[in-house]
Amino acid sequence: MRKLINRPGDFVDEFVDGILKAHPDELRSVSADHRALVRVDAPGDRVGIVTGGGSGHLPLFLGYVGRGLLSGVAIGGVFSSPSPQQILAATRASDSGRGVLYLFGNYGGDVLNFELAGELAELDDILTRTVLLADDVLSAPPEKAESRRGVGGLVLAYKCAGAAAERGDDLKEVTRVAEAAAAACRSVGVGLSPSILPAAGKATFELPDGQMEIGIGIHGEPGSHRGPLETADQIADRMVAAVLADIALVAGDRVAVLVNGMGATPPEELYVLYRRVYDILAAEGIVVHRSYVGEYATSLEMAGASLTMMKLDDELAELIDAPASSPFFRQ
Repeated sequence: MRKLINRPGDFVDEFVDGILKAHPDELRSVSADHRALVRVDAPGDRVGIVTGGGSGHLPLFLGYVGRGLLSGVAIGGVFSSPSPQQILAATRASDSGRGVLYLFGNYGGDVLNFELAGELAELDDILTRTVLLADDVLSAPPEKAESRRGVGGLVLAYKCAGAAAERGDDLKEVTRVAEAAAAACRSVGVGLSPSILPAAGKATFELPDGQMEIGIGIHGEPGSHRGPLETADQIADRMVAAVLADIALVAGDRVAVLVNGMGATPPEELYVLYRRVYDILAAEGIVVHRSYVGEYATSLEMAGASLTMMKLDDELAELIDAPASSPFFRQ
């Protein structure tokens, strides 16, 4: 294991400490353990939006706390859920009296702990609503879509819901926007090498040299196809086909496209993938309204990429185009 760390058990505390010291003008801690962070101007006169999840996925989750995005985040251990108390701390600091939306990925521990935090928030007279992202098309078939994992679609949902909150929408409307954004997203990933957990010092899964895995999850969950490594164009073809098989797109439709690196894939390779994705869509008459290429939801040093598409209507297009900024995101 070759990592720039000190004691593995201090990894999360130390990188969070580094982020707070690097960006004091944008983020502040609201819990004694520094595992609940909010934007510096929280709560403000707006609906709060709180997310959370395990560490090891930067910029997901805490990287999207900022203007036009999220108001707060609860930070778990590496690939582990944050506690209800950490979520509650972020909730309290994000509530202006207008309520708080919980917006996060569909993982069992996160679902349970956000539910418990919502019950605790209710005792404080804080109204909460929840929207789950379940956009990973290869993690479950369409008839079981509600059980799918949440992956890169979270970033685009943050963008739309955050824009709605920033313009002053009430909790009912921000929730509706988040639900519409979540329903419009589809994602698929490919893994080329595993990540290594700092505490364990070993790979999260085994993938022989020269092999790839289509449909892999951001924690190394098994995919739907494992085989010899293909060319970038062949991989892009597989990913686009998986998305288009799950969402109705016709000539003239607009999409936002996110090509995301998993942590150890050079940006040049991501642009090779994006080029093919764009060409496939253009050939079908599908318009790429906005594109994002880079690292948006990683898995430590996993090599690979994911593709997310969001089908846009006029409202979602306006929200996706709205200004936003955080230490990890600028638009």
